[in-house]
Amino acid sequence: METIEDKDSMEVSSDQKDTTKLPSGPKGGLLTMPFIIANESFEKVASYGILPNMIFYLAKGYRMSLADGTSVLQLWSAMTNFTPLLGAFLSDSYFGRFQVIVMGSLSSLLGVILLWLTAMIPQAKPPRGESPDSGQLALLFGAFALISLGAGGIRPCSIAFGADQLTSNKNNPKNERILHSYFNFYYATIGLSTVTALTVIVYIQDHFGWKLGFGIPAILMVLSVLTFVLGYPLYIKAKADKSLFTGLAQVIVVTFKNRSLAYPVDGRYHTSKDSKFAAPSKHLRFLNKACIIRDPVSDINLDGSTSKPWDLCTIDQVEALKILVRVLPIWSTGIIIYMSLTQSTLTVLQARSMDRHLTSNFQIPAGTFGIFTVITLTIWVAIYDRAIVPLLARFTGQPQGFSQLMRIGIGLVLSIMSMIVAASVEIVRRRTAINEGLANNPRGVVGMSAFWLVPQFCIGGIAEGLNGVGQVEFFYSQMPKKMTSLAMALFSLNNAFAGLLGSFLIKTVDKITKDGKKPSWVANNPNQGHYDYYYWFLAILCTANFLYFLVCCWIFGPSEEVKTKVSDDHYEVEDDSSMQN
Repeated sequence: METIEDKDSMEVSSDQKDTTKLPSGPKGGLLTMPFIIANESFEKVASYGILPNMIFYLAKGYRMSLADGTSVLQLWSAMTNFTPLLGAFLSDSYFGRFQVIVMGSLSSLLGVILLWLTAMIPQAKPPRGESPDSGQLALLFGAFALISLGAGGIRPCSIAFGADQLTSNKNNPKNERILHSYFNFYYATIGLSTVTALTVIVYIQDHFGWKLGFGIPAILMVLSVLTFVLGYPLYIKAKADKSLFTGLAQVIVVTFKNRSLAYPVDGRYHTSKDSKFAAPSKHLRFLNKACIIRDPVSDINLDGSTSKPWDLCTIDQVEALKILVRVLPIWSTGIIIYMSLTQSTLTVLQARSMDRHLTSNFQIPAGTFGIFTVITLTIWVAIYDRAIVPLLARFTGQPQGFSQLMRIGIGLVLSIMSMIVAASVEIVRRRTAINEGLANNPRGVVGMSAFWLVPQFCIGGIAEGLNGVGQVEFFYSQMPKKMTSLAMALFSLNNAFAGLLGSFLIKTVDKITKDGKKPSWVANNPNQGHYDYYYWFLAILCTANFLYFLVCCWIFGPSEEVKTKVSDDHYEVEDDSSMQN
């Protein structure tokens, strides 16, 4: 086993120096947590509180059809989940996490203010009966874009920035346990923020209008910026490495250039000056060609750095890319689970056709039933961390209870169960509607409580709690510290691809299952469609996804034979010949 000293980051080029500077005074620690968590919590309440009723705002204020409005919101959601990749790139390579979070917070603030202005200024929306002009749409879409860019700056960096504050003492043997508790607490706090958004903000919009409904999120974003900036003197602010992503790109380019080279028998691989890695690992061996030294005289400078970075890479660069490649298969298993757990359009139509009364005088809005997923997720991660983990640790020997991959896998199994329950409930709901003569009345209320939908949401919440926290911890543990913002962005990208895949699937199913006068499975009228068939289809996809996950764990996942461990100072790679290419 070889070990690489990292000086607080993965070094990607031998002629790049680590620019990380830790403060001389005592900084970081639990004292910084309120500022960091409050920043993203306020952002979550503001952005998530805007989304549930936005389709009604577009329909009434901008005369958009249901199809057009839904398309706009799907694209906005996809953009919001793609921008964290940009935020991670800027954070890891150029500005550092602190600056990117500040820029993201300001962008979100400006976006929410612009959206509030569309409600405040009559000229910002078209007159009654007219379509919006290009200027009005530009203001609206500009607000959406700024909010998305802001989320891209905050979401991939915030959780990793908090972890930086808690692991400044690299010799602390409790670091792993501290990080585990931090991830769970962070996730629970975000869950509470989402609950607040889906209840308080939505209620304000329903009862007091859009001016106040958008004004409150604007105020929350002001608080988000202020709370984070106030913690400036307390933060540990590690500076970004230069051209981290460039170093990874260089490995790909040089590997292609050297594809015809034979592996050296004399071990002539380029090692950076401070590296303790004598030779590259054997898994993904084809990438090792990027660090083969052809001519030591012309390829290497006197100080040991490469004279041609696009013709010769270091072993450190190669191993960094290998780590990224190895986590991608596990990452890809998160796409289908989040696609299956976010079928909000179907569940809203189902809930609207059912009895939603909580008391004789109060009924829950159809769009609010998704809150049961968030509540379950929040309660689960808190109970799991404080009650279940200590019990499991006695039997598994793992300080976090189940291993990261085991939690991811259990979450995938629960996603299958959630879809099976959803299909079963829909069979009963549809049969009841037809028996009551409501087949042609999509707004008719069947004699069945909408709370029969709650179990599928609760199972989905536990699935997301296990899979989501497991993925975050897995990415964070497997990647070099300076790439952890990218690791968090990968989690957000799951949601982006899940949204795009969900949009594609539902349109494809609608087209294929529509036969002349026969409505499709996903018809606007749930009593005429077959949502249950669609849920069974998703259950099959989730099952196939779980089998794919098992294959990924067998081939790529850390095990007794193949294990990658990244810490604050170094990473270790244990090889197995079966991983050779």
